[in-house]
Amino acid sequence: MNTTIRPAHELADIVRLYGDAFIDHYHPLKQHLRVFNAIRKCRTAALGGHLDRCDACGHERYSYNSCRNRHCPKCQGTNRERWILERHKDLLPVPYFHVVFTLPEQLNALCLAHPSDLYNILFRASRDTIQQLGQDPKHLGANTGMIAVLHTWGQQLWLHPHVHCIVPGGGITKAGYWRHCKSKGNYLFPARVMSSLFRGKFMAMLRAFCRSQKIPLSNEWCTDLYRTQWVVYAKQVFAGPRQVIEYLGRYTHRIAISNHRLLAIDNGQVTFAYKDYRQEGIKRTMTLQANEFLRRFCLHILPPGFMKIRHYGILASRAKPALKIQQAKMGLVVKPVEALGWKEIARTVLHFDPDACPVCKTGKMKVVTILEPEGRSPPWPVVQPCPSLSNT
Repeated sequence: MNTTIRPAHELADIVRLYGDAFIDHYHPLKQHLRVFNAIRKCRTAALGGHLDRCDACGHERYSYNSCRNRHCPKCQGTNRERWILERHKDLLPVPYFHVVFTLPEQLNALCLAHPSDLYNILFRASRDTIQQLGQDPKHLGANTGMIAVLHTWGQQLWLHPHVHCIVPGGGITKAGYWRHCKSKGNYLFPARVMSSLFRGKFMAMLRAFCRSQKIPLSNEWCTDLYRTQWVVYAKQVFAGPRQVIEYLGRYTHRIAISNHRLLAIDNGQVTFAYKDYRQEGIKRTMTLQANEFLRRFCLHILPPGFMKIRHYGILASRAKPALKIQQAKMGLVVKPVEALGWKEIARTVLHFDPDACPVCKTGKMKVVTILEPEGRSPPWPVVQPCPSLSNT
């Protein structure tokens, strides 16, 4: 896959064109302003960079630094691949399941008012559901685990909080041996049981939180939520363990909308593509006023410091020693994962060489001048290339 193909439109273009008008109209939170500022400056002279020159034909190219903001669509590629490479050492030779826990839309108002608290409850309720069913002898009778990733959006950028989880098809018993889920690991837990348990756990935590914050909850509203069938999706990932991590990698560093989905930016409007899952995933387009597009995008900017990827149970960091023992029992030889820089990831995983000359195709681009960010000291030449520079 060659990731050098650039989309015709970028989220940064929308922010540059319409961001100021949006800010004047909506007065967004400081965290939204920080994200807008980062996206606006990403890979521009404002963040500095370097001038490269081909050692064969003399072609010159400016390369500007990235903002590295987790909400920026241009800064996730190598981060995602690095995360995938690191997860390979945690694999087990067992089936895996993709499980999705989704909150009903009745909770959207509370999620907007208290995002950190509600999303933390969503993570905990999902974790406790999997752990309780795993420890129940009726369903498994062993300690299992999961990797969970928070998404807050739907295809049309409406608020739609849910967590994507990868769960191994089994767990480690108290005696220390592996026990497969039913049907030799091909069946996780009943969907209705997961849905009911997840709903109960979330509502119990929500009630406790609202009591602590003195947030009133009407009995009618709570009764309506209890009567609602909460959506829990569970499906086996029909691939080997390594492919499972690649599969989860689609979700880990995804943001609300990618640049490739943007179709047009014109006359104060934004047109983008989306999949209509109510119509079997058929592709459609939607046009929004720029202010409305940016408003919806801001719904998915996470609170500062909020962890959107979490590891639980036998896949948690503190459980790594027990996981290594289990891997050895299963005859799995885990090789150390070398920490790779973004350029090496680009070459080995994304299959393009960022140092290759785009003109002569034979020479290598060498750094000849460091460009300081705007407002700092003027550019200064370098004699040797700077291997520490990162453009991810």
